[in-house]
Amino acid sequence: MRRRRARLLCSLLLTVAAGAGTAATAEPSAATSPSSAAPTPLDRVVPAPASVRPATTPYTLGPDARIRVSGDASAARRVGDYLAGVLRPSTGYRLPVTARDGGDGIRLRLTPGARAVRGLGAEGYRLQVTGRAVTISARASAGLFHGVQTLRQLLPASVERTTRQPGPWRISGGTITDEPRFGYRGAMLDVSRHFFTVDQVKRYIDQLALYKINKLHLHLSDDQGWRIAIDSWPRLATYGGSTQVGGGPGGYYTKADYREIVRYAAARELTVVPEIDLPGHTNAALASYAELNCDGVARPLYTGTDVGFSSLCVPKEVTYDFVDDVIRELAALTPGRLIHIGGDEAHSTSHADYTAFMDRVQPIVARYGKTVVGWHQLTGARPAEGAVAQYWGLDGSEKEVADAAKAGTRLILSPANHAYLDMKYTKDTPLGLSWAGYVEARQSYDWDPGAYIKDAPASSVLGVEAPLWTETLSTSAHIEYMAFPRLPGIAELGWSPQATHDWDSYKVRLAAQGPRWDALGITYYRSPQVPWPTS
Repeated sequence: MRRRRARLLCSLLLTVAAGAGTAATAEPSAATSPSSAAPTPLDRVVPAPASVRPATTPYTLGPDARIRVSGDASAARRVGDYLAGVLRPSTGYRLPVTARDGGDGIRLRLTPGARAVRGLGAEGYRLQVTGRAVTISARASAGLFHGVQTLRQLLPASVERTTRQPGPWRISGGTITDEPRFGYRGAMLDVSRHFFTVDQVKRYIDQLALYKINKLHLHLSDDQGWRIAIDSWPRLATYGGSTQVGGGPGGYYTKADYREIVRYAAARELTVVPEIDLPGHTNAALASYAELNCDGVARPLYTGTDVGFSSLCVPKEVTYDFVDDVIRELAALTPGRLIHIGGDEAHSTSHADYTAFMDRVQPIVARYGKTVVGWHQLTGARPAEGAVAQYWGLDGSEKEVADAAKAGTRLILSPANHAYLDMKYTKDTPLGLSWAGYVEARQSYDWDPGAYIKDAPASSVLGVEAPLWTETLSTSAHIEYMAFPRLPGIAELGWSPQATHDWDSYKVRLAAQGPRWDALGITYYRSPQVPWPTS
């Protein structure tokens, strides 16, 4: 899918320089905005809001300000506590969170029936800034949380620092009314090629939340490693998870670890979508249990990067006992409705066996109350009713994908030459792959998910996802370098109205994110296509 015969970059993996160390020279820009400058315009945020009405009077956050929550007090307070945790270190203000509405400060109102949020969905919000207060109103906690992310971007970038900053903390006056174009806005992290700890995954979740991503797709199994504990098949994790690309120690998540990731993501309004890749990409399982192989002989552990050589034994009944156990335990750990069963690059599985396998496995997912997601090769078999196919091709021309969409299969768009964050930016990029070509910041942004699959109805598109495969990535800095600045562009394609999509205006808004990433300690690629601030 993504990786055709990747070559490891050896020592380069561990020595990629942070941000500016690998930067091309950025062009000068008027985006430079020290905290003493005019406040950020309401339309300067990423993703672009659906509607902006500016006003002349800004709000200044002062030392006596409060965060006032109302409506569903417990849900609103969780968002208020989160916001206070962001603002207190840099401002030095107490910012008490109180249930007393009215008065000045920041007001978080979770009121489903209120006029201010009438017509907005569960993720929509209204943000109003006057000289007296900032008011964020929403029908549900997700909308309130997304409004808070917009508020963060309206404050100076130094608000993201963990030490006290001088301010002032001014916010432009006016009103934003906002809701997403697509309900599915995802990012995938491959923890199988290289293992990433719970804390590393949490760090990425925080970065995703800033751009209103609402799905975290975890690729939990592959040839190089099995990353989730399964009680009924314990060697999957303890043996199958014991290595990774290049032969490192690997690792796996205990059930408690996985629950903590799910909890942390949910607190930031992301739903975890777990993936167990089947029937190919299964060497870690085949090495762990001999009976899963047709010849009854366990395979050796694998630490390379070739694809398509492994397959579960489709005719064996034990195969489906295995799948049933894995899906049952994973479903019990996963509150979200989606479970991804892979299905890509099953080159060692005949078409007849692939179709027979999917016919057996999709009902297992349904039995445990979940909806099947598979890579778009699933459309070459018989997708179950309600199934979702994730597209990773290059031009949207695959007839079977369009036919499946016409028949009711929903689509997640992840075209590799636009949305794959592991593709190199240029031939000189020190990390990543290039089988889908080089993907600079503009190319990752310049496409329309609603019209990408030829002849597929626009209504079939659930949304977008930015996958990040990790054959060449082993640290958080590597993840960030490949994700930024491309991830915010994919997030905008998923959130903002199509009418707002314009590279020339987007690149200016994107450039303004640079100082924020610096403040957050995010390692990023300073694309020469983006007019980054000069100071």
